[in-house]
Amino acid sequence: MNLFILLVLLSFLGALVSVWGEFVWLWNISLLLSSIIVTVDLFRLYGMKAFWVERQSPGKMSLGLWHDIKLTIHYESGRFSAEEIRVKVFDLYPVNCEFRYLPQQLTLKSSEWGCLDYQLKPLKRGNELFQGVQCLIDSPWRFWLRNHYINEQTSTMVYPNFAAISQYALLATENRLSQLGIRKIRRRGEGMDFNQLREYREGDPLRQIDWKATSRIRKLISREYQDEKDQEILFLLDCGRRMLSQDDELSHFDHTLNAMLLLSYVALHQGDAVGFNTFGTKSQRWFPARKGMATIQSLLNNVYDLHAHAITPDYTKAVTQLLLRQKKRALIIVLTNLRDEDSHDLLNALQLLKRKHLVILASLKEQALEKVMSQPVNDFSEALTLASTCDYQEQRKKMFDNLYARGVNYLDVTPDLLAVRLVNRYLDIKSSGQL
Repeated sequence: MNLFILLVLLSFLGALVSVWGEFVWLWNISLLLSSIIVTVDLFRLYGMKAFWVERQSPGKMSLGLWHDIKLTIHYESGRFSAEEIRVKVFDLYPVNCEFRYLPQQLTLKSSEWGCLDYQLKPLKRGNELFQGVQCLIDSPWRFWLRNHYINEQTSTMVYPNFAAISQYALLATENRLSQLGIRKIRRRGEGMDFNQLREYREGDPLRQIDWKATSRIRKLISREYQDEKDQEILFLLDCGRRMLSQDDELSHFDHTLNAMLLLSYVALHQGDAVGFNTFGTKSQRWFPARKGMATIQSLLNNVYDLHAHAITPDYTKAVTQLLLRQKKRALIIVLTNLRDEDSHDLLNALQLLKRKHLVILASLKEQALEKVMSQPVNDFSEALTLASTCDYQEQRKKMFDNLYARGVNYLDVTPDLLAVRLVNRYLDIKSSGQL
């Protein structure tokens, strides 16, 4: 900016000299002094001893959430450079992210540390790379602006949104799961695994009375049971083209992963084993069922870079491969985005799967359909849109009615409700002893 002002002043002085030639000496002196000042300022700009930046970023970030990133900047002046500089900093964040609070401008003193914070929201899972840091440094007298690139590269892994798991764990600790919409059903004495002996209570069935313990201590004693543990939950995860559908910032596939991780956490906490198998993708992934809370980290490591592809899923092939791998009876949860043209192939596959396993079909439907149904009709075009949507919804309902008539346990929900509905259905199955 100052250089521009100086050039304007010199131009104005040159115009005056062109009219009054006797002042040409003033022009020469001004030009010489200006050249010296600008050159010295440029020399001082490049005479700094050290300038570097360190980035502090999470090694693992959660999809769709804001994360804090910190940049630490250090400046050391040289023999002739300024003791204080002004710099504008822009971090070269990963391309699949949104940012806020960038760029930022700092004033740094020599041998001191400067810090700035900004926030980043990943929009895509997988491995992401910070390319470096771009700095615009003002010269001491503000005549020059130096573009200084610092090759500070940092890698990070973007995981599915595990914030729901943290929220579930917190609310479960405080017995406030209803805030998430999760119904925790307690059925005293109705499980299959023995839990403890206790005094008889009015309403306990006679078959729960332990007569040996009763005769020994001469008062009625009942056996109390709990829901079975050591059961296996397997997700059959569709990675095909319809899972690329997107209603908000996240695709249907990302919503599905979030729901799968939340239910996995709940099932592992219940003492069950969790695994998954993918289909509708070129390279399938098989994660055999495992127990223990450490399995959550293994699941995250196996799905964080998993993406949907523009491939038509083959349900029959997926079920056949799963049956070859999974020998023990398990709860199989098929996560997909079902259409009417898929129902025949899917029904045959589910009937095959049901012979040995308990099956839940969880299908996602577009939120846009709900919006169309709730909006008022103002013209003929909107009436046609509503009519076609109603027809599509009716065909979809018939498809699921047909699946239900064939004994298929299903969920047909929008992506935002999938996680809670799946957890509630799982808890219902556990409490009823169906598995």
